[in-house]
Amino acid sequence: MKTTKFALLIAVQILLLAGFAAGQVETKIERLDPALNAIVPRHAKLVREITGFNWTEGPVWTPSGSLFFADIRNNRIMEWTPGSPATVFMHPSGYLGKKPYTGPESGSNGMTLDPRGRLTVAGHAQRDVWRLESLSPHATRTILANRYHGKRLNSPNDLVYGPHGALYFTDPPYGLPTQSDHDPLKELRVNGVYRILDAVSHPAGAPPDERKLQLLISNLTRPNGIAFSPHMRYLYVDNSSPKKLWLRYPVRADGTLGPATIFFDATSDTRPGDPDGMKVDVKGNIYSAGPGGVWIFSPQGKHLGTIRVPERMGNLAWGGRDYRTLYIAADTSIYSIRLKIPGVKP
Repeated sequence: MKTTKFALLIAVQILLLAGFAAGQVETKIERLDPALNAIVPRHAKLVREITGFNWTEGPVWTPSGSLFFADIRNNRIMEWTPGSPATVFMHPSGYLGKKPYTGPESGSNGMTLDPRGRLTVAGHAQRDVWRLESLSPHATRTILANRYHGKRLNSPNDLVYGPHGALYFTDPPYGLPTQSDHDPLKELRVNGVYRILDAVSHPAGAPPDERKLQLLISNLTRPNGIAFSPHMRYLYVDNSSPKKLWLRYPVRADGTLGPATIFFDATSDTRPGDPDGMKVDVKGNIYSAGPGGVWIFSPQGKHLGTIRVPERMGNLAWGGRDYRTLYIAADTSIYSIRLKIPGVKP
C-alpha cells in the first residue's frame, strides 16, 4: 500500500511539472471594452518562457537583451536571455544574515534601471534600496536608503525613477518575517511611499543620506506597485489589501504629489491575486498585476480587459527589441505576450 501511494505521489508530481513546462499555454483574454483591440492582438499568444522558481518578481529588461528578475523565496536574482536557460546572477540578493530566515520572502524584490543604466533594487528582506554600479554581481553595491528618521525601513517593495533624478519606492511589510504591522522587527508605524532626492547623483559606494529621504504618502495600508505616466504628470500607486485599489497622484513641478484620486477599486474581485507591480505604455495605458492576471486600464481609469495568467502574478516588464513584449513574473514562471503598443523604457 505504501509503495502504491508513493508511486501515485510521484506520478502526480510529474503531471504537475509537465503542466508547467515552458511553451505556449492556453490564452484567455477578457475583453471588456473595444479599445482593448488596439492593445492586445486578436490572436495574441501567452507563452510560458521559463519555470521552476519560487515567487518571481521585479523583472527588468536590459539594453543587452536579457531579463533580470527576483526569485524571492530562493533569495536570488536571476538573469535570462531568450533562447537560453536562466542563470543565477546574485545569491543572496536580500537577507544577508547567517541564521536561517524565518519569513516567507527572504530575497530582493522590485528592480529598475536608472538613467545611467545601473540596476537599482528594492532590497525587501534586506530592508533597503540599493544600486549596482555596473551590471556585474561583483560591482560596487551602493545603499541609497535604509532608514527614515533613524528607524529602519520596513521592506522596500517596488521602485521607479521620477523627475529630477529622484527615486520613488513603496515600503510595505511583506519582507518582514511575519509580514504584519505587529512584526517585532517593524520600527516604522507607517507603510509609506518615499522618494530619494537626486538618487541618480548619489556617489558610488557612499552611505545613504537620510536628509534626502522624504515620506510622500503615509495613509495606505499596503502600498505596492508604482509607476509614472509617460510624461511624469501622474504617479500611480496601488494598494494590495485589505482594499484592492489603484490610485493616481498628480506630480507637481518639484516632484511632490498632489491629492490622490482612486483610479479603480477591485476589492470585490475575489480571484487569486492583488494589485501589485505596474508598467505603462507610450500611450499612457496602465498594465498591472491584479486578481486573475494582468489588468489593463486606459489613462482615464477604465478597465479595458484582463490577460488571464494561470498562476498568481506579481509584476511585469517591457522588453524585446521593440519593447512590445510584455514579460510577466508569476509564482513559478516567467510568461510573455506580444502586444501592439510599445512600453515605456525604465
